[in-house]
Amino acid sequence: MSATKTHHLTRRGLFAATAGAGVASMLAPRTSWSQEGGVLKVRSYSDIQILDPAYRLSAPEGDIMREIYAGLIVNAPGDEWSWKLLAAESIEQLDATTIAFKLRDKIGFTDGFGQMTAEDVKFSYERIADPANESPYAGDWAALKEVEVKDTLSGIIHLNEPFAPLWTSTLPTTSCAVLSKAAVEAAGGKIGVEPVGQSGPYVLKEWTPKQRTVLVRNPDWAYEPGAYDEIHIFPIEDPKTAELGFEAGDLDYTWTAVASIPRLKESPPAGSVVVEKPSLAYVWMGINQDVAPFDNPNIRRAVQYAVDREAVVEAAYFGAASTSTGIIAPGLPGHRDANLYNYDPDKARELLEAEGATGMAVTLDILNQSERLTAAQVIQANLADVGIQCEIKQNDSGTFWTLGSKDGDYWDKLQLILGRFSMEPDPSWATAWFVPEQIGVWNWERFNSPEFEDLHAQGLVETDPAKRDEIYKRMQDIMEESGDYVFLTHEVTGILHRDSLTPGLKPNGEPLFSDFKPA
Repeated sequence: MSATKTHHLTRRGLFAATAGAGVASMLAPRTSWSQEGGVLKVRSYSDIQILDPAYRLSAPEGDIMREIYAGLIVNAPGDEWSWKLLAAESIEQLDATTIAFKLRDKIGFTDGFGQMTAEDVKFSYERIADPANESPYAGDWAALKEVEVKDTLSGIIHLNEPFAPLWTSTLPTTSCAVLSKAAVEAAGGKIGVEPVGQSGPYVLKEWTPKQRTVLVRNPDWAYEPGAYDEIHIFPIEDPKTAELGFEAGDLDYTWTAVASIPRLKESPPAGSVVVEKPSLAYVWMGINQDVAPFDNPNIRRAVQYAVDREAVVEAAYFGAASTSTGIIAPGLPGHRDANLYNYDPDKARELLEAEGATGMAVTLDILNQSERLTAAQVIQANLADVGIQCEIKQNDSGTFWTLGSKDGDYWDKLQLILGRFSMEPDPSWATAWFVPEQIGVWNWERFNSPEFEDLHAQGLVETDPAKRDEIYKRMQDIMEESGDYVFLTHEVTGILHRDSLTPGLKPNGEPLFSDFKPA
């Protein structure tokens, strides 16, 4: 990539970034955030690596894509899960497998790619669903038969069968972003870090890797505009570092460390508001079943018994979060009441002695964040207590999110992994990443269960809440029985924002940047 690249409304500068730079040196000179039409400065927990909805790697990328690529509908801010129209003028479910839509007539694509049409909707959704494209998000459109184009602006989404997550974790999400067919084809079929054919309320103006992403209002957006001329997004991996940036006045909004919530609520920084939201995300320790010594199920079970989950969560989050019973949070169908295997170091030692594995050495890979490191250190001590030496390996976000990829060279060395996945408000969005086809994509434990795969398919089409509840409970039982998972917590979401700012937030605290407004 050249030092500076300009492409219509996209301009990126590539500058040297030093890993040890402080927050103040990383942020741009301060600009007033308190006036409508100014600059909003927000923290994201990772930098962008790709801006293609079909191949996104993290929730922060989705936060940006939601602004620059208009979907038919998007999540609405508030305490209840709901949605609102964006690219669609209207959308209606005609029956269990038929959804009609009509596009607004003044939505265009940048870079000279013309008006958004129903043909672009067809291309975008069928592109994700097509197995040949190997999108990790194909499951979001698992029931899609086709998108029928009626005329320039109108079409019908046809499903093969009823699809329970349609209105919760598919249509309002980045998997429903509408791309320009012509722009994607001109880009060779896949978008990288340089977006083409942008269409949302904002467009990407500038990206400085590991330092800043700048969004500006889309001058061609004909509908309700965002409140700020520019949104500056700073990738700060460690939440405690971000808190320091906020307290120094360099950020207007940030997620906090979960462990910091009690302190911040008791003594908030001047001019700030502290918000606590329930989280749907899940944190777990995964065990790669295809790599020695964990190709032995008894050794995997020993590790499950060895980890004191309550001690891990207490140390990492200072009592602000509770231990979890699986990957599905309270309030969703499939939430379990209890785990199958709990802390029992004596059983762990017995299993290890029987397998002749006492004294073995293993590695635990984590994202380089203070909470993850604290959790890993407790796990390390737990394992040492039963006779397992554990080396903690810290990774930056760019490295971490590729560790288990089948296209990389580390998956067959990966042993233990401390993971956290974001969630949408449907249990299928928790289980989708652990089916066999996700092995080497997001299923880094290489967990492989035909029963789990069958149940996942059943859960997508089952509309009876009680039956769905039983399906997803059984799926988590299968995960735990495999020995591949130690479920830790769903965390909670802590947020700091200026008292002159009203942030647009989903019920779980995730940001909707277009809905941020001056108070």
